[in-house]
Amino acid sequence: MKRTKGYKIIALSGLLLLCPGCSEDLPADAEIAEVALFPDYEEVTVPANIAPLNFKLPDEQMRGITRLKTIHKDIRIPSRSGVFNIPMDEWKEAAEDAKGDKIDVFVYFKDSSNAWKLKRFHIFVSKDTMDNYLTYRRIFPGYRMWGEMGIYQRTVDNFVENPVINNRRTGNSCVNCHSFCRQDGSRMLFHQRSNYGGTYLVDGSDVDKISVTDQGKAFGLAYPYWHPSGKYIAFSHNDTRQDFHYSDRNRIEVYDKSSDLVIYHVEEHRAFTVPLLSSPASYETFPAFTPDGKSLIFCSADSVNMPDEYRKVRYHLLRIAFDPEKGTFGQQVDTLYNARKEGRSISFPRVSPDGKRLLYAVSDYGNFSIWHRDADLRMLDLRTGETDSLSVVNSDDVESYHSWSSNGRWFVFASRRLDGQFTRPFIAHVDEEGKCSKPFLLPQYSPDYYEQSLFSFNIPEFSRTAIRISEAEVVEQAKEKPVREIRLERQDNPSGLHDFRK
Repeated sequence: MKRTKGYKIIALSGLLLLCPGCSEDLPADAEIAEVALFPDYEEVTVPANIAPLNFKLPDEQMRGITRLKTIHKDIRIPSRSGVFNIPMDEWKEAAEDAKGDKIDVFVYFKDSSNAWKLKRFHIFVSKDTMDNYLTYRRIFPGYRMWGEMGIYQRTVDNFVENPVINNRRTGNSCVNCHSFCRQDGSRMLFHQRSNYGGTYLVDGSDVDKISVTDQGKAFGLAYPYWHPSGKYIAFSHNDTRQDFHYSDRNRIEVYDKSSDLVIYHVEEHRAFTVPLLSSPASYETFPAFTPDGKSLIFCSADSVNMPDEYRKVRYHLLRIAFDPEKGTFGQQVDTLYNARKEGRSISFPRVSPDGKRLLYAVSDYGNFSIWHRDADLRMLDLRTGETDSLSVVNSDDVESYHSWSSNGRWFVFASRRLDGQFTRPFIAHVDEEGKCSKPFLLPQYSPDYYEQSLFSFNIPEFSRTAIRISEAEVVEQAKEKPVREIRLERQDNPSGLHDFRK
């Protein structure tokens, strides 16, 4: 509504607002001052292929002029409403011109005394490109029942967003846990619960709906991760519960009463597990294949009496060899992070596509870090064994789910830092040496967007290419295609297999 109002002002006032990019005179006597801009794009590092970083002053009545300057570009955007929307074409030219350098930003504004002030900062533009598509689930942050939700894909170099599936088209079902095979938009999966339930494997414009059973009972699949070959998908199976706190900085507690790992062979339509990945003495969850496809990493914790001992649950980070030709696991489990020794708990391990770094979330206990305000991100250098606390990335609130861009130079993560209520997508750059830059909020056309939206952004996932299948095709196949029933195979461990948890 506010955006429409802005257009009316422009239409009626004619020359009162000069066109963006026109030669607007700049105040000569402006004093240097501080002012809080939203979103905060001060000193961030962005790719050249990012949508304009539109922002606003704290007061809609504040008049201002913003100047963006690069070596060959000089853009000036006047505003009487405190909102600065940068023209798309001029922004792209400036970002391209500043690649490997910076954009100098000058924000002139009038304060309460009607005097001109000036705020200066830089926006650094990396030479590293970023995957051009970001897919996420938008959902109201409720606790018991879900209402409207959907999976959407955003083109990051503009503001175009397209629905992958909105649950209004499928009887208000629950859709979640989307995942791509090597950031390929043509190969993805997601789960649909309740109506038209199943795991949806998308290959181009074709959908294969599967449902796994174990001894005749439904065996729901949860957190997925594709093998780089596309032949296998690792899933967790979680018996997840939720309770509320009477007095705690975390509102709710989400925990597993049991969890195991399962491997699905896409071509042979087989689901199997081994005792090492499905031990009754432990909880296994959050699987992730390494980029070379030769190892599976996952989180594991000792099983305890839940929910009474929920604060005792801390997840280790483990690794086991995997032979993709035979579809078999090795005989040794390695510990990458020992929760007993470190005293904290691991979730969402993700190896960078170049295999150099491991990004993960850490919290005081448990594995549902999205609801733990102490949750932060950490990055392990797999070559040196050194861990970066990512102080430049983390905030005083939740940092949780994350994914890598295909070149390993950017990652996106969900954070509640803006208001403590809603998860929003933030993006950070990683340079050649593994040093991270200050993260930036995914730009929207209207700087008011996040303050006015009542949706959380969950499971942000990059992809190099767009999703090929349309929402209409997904809905049609959801309603018409039968579900492929898969019986779980429980295999024995090979002789000599070592399980450190025994």
